[in-house]
Amino acid sequence: MSMQLAYAERRIDPARAIALKLEIEEFNADYCAALDGGQVERWPEFFTRDALYRVTARENAELGLPVGLVYAEGRDMMHDRAVAIARTQMFAPRHMLHLLSNTRVTHESADGEIAATASFLLLQTLVEGPTTLHLAGVYYDRYAREDGVLKLRERQVVYDTTILANDLVYPV
Repeated sequence: MSMQLAYAERRIDPARAIALKLEIEEFNADYCAALDGGQVERWPEFFTRDALYRVTARENAELGLPVGLVYAEGRDMMHDRAVAIARTQMFAPRHMLHLLSNTRVTHESADGEIAATASFLLLQTLVEGPTTLHLAGVYYDRYAREDGVLKLRERQVVYDTTILANDLVYPV
């Protein structure tokens, strides 16, 4: 079963879905503000300790192939990636801008895990260049609460873009 099909069916009370949607939109706004503000070392803080983060092409996702362009299992792996990006940047200076829309809560389990999706565009502006569409696609997320705080247990970034820039190092 593809990721899209696994997340497509809504199984939650509509009023509860609206409340969770607002909370998730706030979470994503904070997530994007940190990344767009160049605070990549804060990125792992948005995830549970055992979280999964993967960036996968739509074709692979639809075929159920777990191959990811970017893969991080656990906050420690994400931390290592964030530190490497922040402290050893070997790419041209740039500004990133995440645009998210169509947030949809599809499920809340008895233990409080929440499944949701959101569409995204990631724009990139090189300091000495134009603004370009860097990546477009959908987040397929699973959230959990740690000490009452919403965190990502899993973020599957499924991108539609068929030709990728060779500098996709920054978290999406």
